[in-house]
Amino acid sequence: MRLICFWHLRPQIKVLLILLAAVFLVATSVVYVEAGSRLKPVYEVQTEEKVLALTFDISWGTKTPGPVLDILKEQQVQSTFFLSGPWTEKYPDVPRRIAAEGHELGSHGYQHINLSTLPFDDIKTEIMKAHSSIEKVTGKSPSLIRTPNGDYDNKVIKAAEECGYRVIQWGTDSLDWKNPGVDAIVQRVTTRAHPGDIILMHASDTCLQTTQALPQVIGELRAKGYRFVTVSELLQMGPIKN
Repeated sequence: MRLICFWHLRPQIKVLLILLAAVFLVATSVVYVEAGSRLKPVYEVQTEEKVLALTFDISWGTKTPGPVLDILKEQQVQSTFFLSGPWTEKYPDVPRRIAAEGHELGSHGYQHINLSTLPFDDIKTEIMKAHSSIEKVTGKSPSLIRTPNGDYDNKVIKAAEECGYRVIQWGTDSLDWKNPGVDAIVQRVTTRAHPGDIILMHASDTCLQTTQALPQVIGELRAKGYRFVTVSELLQMGPIKN
């Protein structure tokens, strides 16, 4: 069978083939650029020093935060707390205590919804509503945010940055929000924790085993030579790993 050379084709077919090739190249280039430029939050820091950040999200209740703060005070551990706006407004005494005891305050947004589902300007509105709540109650102006459900995309990260925030995730998830058992929480954290790690825990009332697991987590990590710092302090100790 004789092969048909491109140059022997009719002009109209040549033009059509060239246009199809151009469309294909543009489409694949866009996909490549978007994949290559995907923005990511902070998961951990690259360092060989045995240092990590213990963090707590709070969105519900007042029974768990107090005991968590008691444990941290007794153990002399400074942590970073990510607070939701409505919770901060409803229970102002607890956020004030968190700030007064030297812990770092971060934002956990306002409504507990996936921010990536919102238009860009609405994301900024959600972030700034929570910012205003935390600042009004505590006098502190947070610059770190852990988005609700850990949800993010480029739009969310860009919106947060325009609001003066850095988006923080975690390297180790304790899964304490699943209430898997005290031993399971302790084992998961202490076996997965590593230098430069950000550990996710919760101080909401829905997390029934956090206060029992926390002293063991702190004790075992200290026995391994780790020391605890806030997220902002951790960010000064090495390049970001995301």
